[in-house]
Amino acid sequence: MDTPPLKDASIVRDANRLPAFEDGMTIGLFGGSFNPPHEGHVHVSKTALLRGALDQVWWLVTPGNPLKNTSGLENLAGRIKKCHALITHPAIKITAIEAKYNLQYTQETLALLKRLAPRVNFVWIMGADNLKNFHKWQNWRQIANQMPIMIIDRPGSTLSYRSAQAAIALSRYRVDESDAKLLGKMKAPAWAFIHAPRNSMSSTAIRNGNKKN
Repeated sequence: MDTPPLKDASIVRDANRLPAFEDGMTIGLFGGSFNPPHEGHVHVSKTALLRGALDQVWWLVTPGNPLKNTSGLENLAGRIKKCHALITHPAIKITAIEAKYNLQYTQETLALLKRLAPRVNFVWIMGADNLKNFHKWQNWRQIANQMPIMIIDRPGSTLSYRSAQAAIALSRYRVDESDAKLLGKMKAPAWAFIHAPRNSMSSTAIRNGNKKN
């Protein structure tokens, strides 16, 4: 049975708020469609929490990715519900603030969060699979200049930090992964590639598997 529309509206409205935070915290921002969310997302988040010494990770559940076909995108309320059902770690939080402010692009979202929480040390979290196409993102250089970036290894993308166009362009700002815990206090641009155990799950594979069943 589908979720009643009024309940959908309540779920989205609750997620439009920022998670609770305190000044001085170091918070990782992990954006995506989460269509659907899966253990790979949790794995990246836990890795970032540990290796980056983060206080929290916020999942920014986007209304839709401008670089992706949204025809198979589940409604926002449904994806938020699945995120809540999946997450058990107390430091991983959910927000859909992009929907509240009608934001489409990461650069806009990061600028807004820095205005709303100016005394928080934010770090942008990215899976290595996204690094390959980072140079195609709207205002990607501005993103790199807004806050430090932590890139987490993903299957098939371990060498992206050497070959990706954006990684080459930003190579002189790369920080050794042994110093990843300092990223939150660093002035952007600064980025680190984190080698870690990899989780092969992906939203695309899950959706394709569901279509075959």
